[in-house]
Amino acid sequence: MSQAAAAIQPVAIPRGTVLFRPDDACAGFVVVSAGTIKVSLTAENGREIVLYRVRPGEICLQTFGCLVNHGAYSAEGIAETDLVLEIIPAGEFQRRVTAEPEFRQRLFSAVAARFADLERLVEDVALSSIEERLARALLRLAEGGAMVDATHEALATEIGSARAVVSRQLGAFARDGLVAVERGHIALVDPEGLKHLAHPAE
Repeated sequence: MSQAAAAIQPVAIPRGTVLFRPDDACAGFVVVSAGTIKVSLTAENGREIVLYRVRPGEICLQTFGCLVNHGAYSAEGIAETDLVLEIIPAGEFQRRVTAEPEFRQRLFSAVAARFADLERLVEDVALSSIEERLARALLRLAEGGAMVDATHEALATEIGSARAVVSRQLGAFARDGLVAVERGHIALVDPEGLKHLAHPAE
C-alpha cells in the first residue's frame, strides 16, 4: 500500500454542504461510503436540473472527468443527506487506474453505468411529456413508499422544468385522484395510476 493510500481516512460531511461548484478544482476522487450526493446543473436562465445522484458504490462522473481531463467542475454537488466519504488524491487515483486492474475495471463499469443514466436523462427531457416526467420523478423519489418530501421547486429541479408548470401538473394529478398535495409533501394516492402515466407504452 502506498503512503497516499494509507493516509486516506473517512470524512463525515453534514447534509446541505456544497461539495463543489462550477469552475472549482477537483481535490481527488470521491468514494461515498454512506449517504447521497446530488449533482445538478444550472443554466444561464437560472433553470436547474438534477443530473444524477451518487450513492455508495456509484461514481461521480463530474469528478472522474475532472481528474482524467485535468479540468474543473462544470456542475454543483451537494450533500443531500449526511455523508461519509473518502477522497482519493489525484496522484493516488492515477496510480490505482494504472497499476490495479480490479480497481480499473470497477471504475470503468461504474462510468459506463453513469453514462447510461445520463443518456436516459437526455431522452427523458427531450422526448417525454411533463406528465410522464413528473410521474416518474414522484415514483422514483418515493422509493417504493407513498410519500414524497419535496417542494414544487425541488420537483421542478428534478425534472428540469419550471415551478409553475410542476404546480399545474400536480394540481391535475390531484384532481384525477393520483396524488394529494400537502405543504412540502406529496402523497401518492394511486401509485399504479402514476406508473401507467410514467410508462404509457408498457
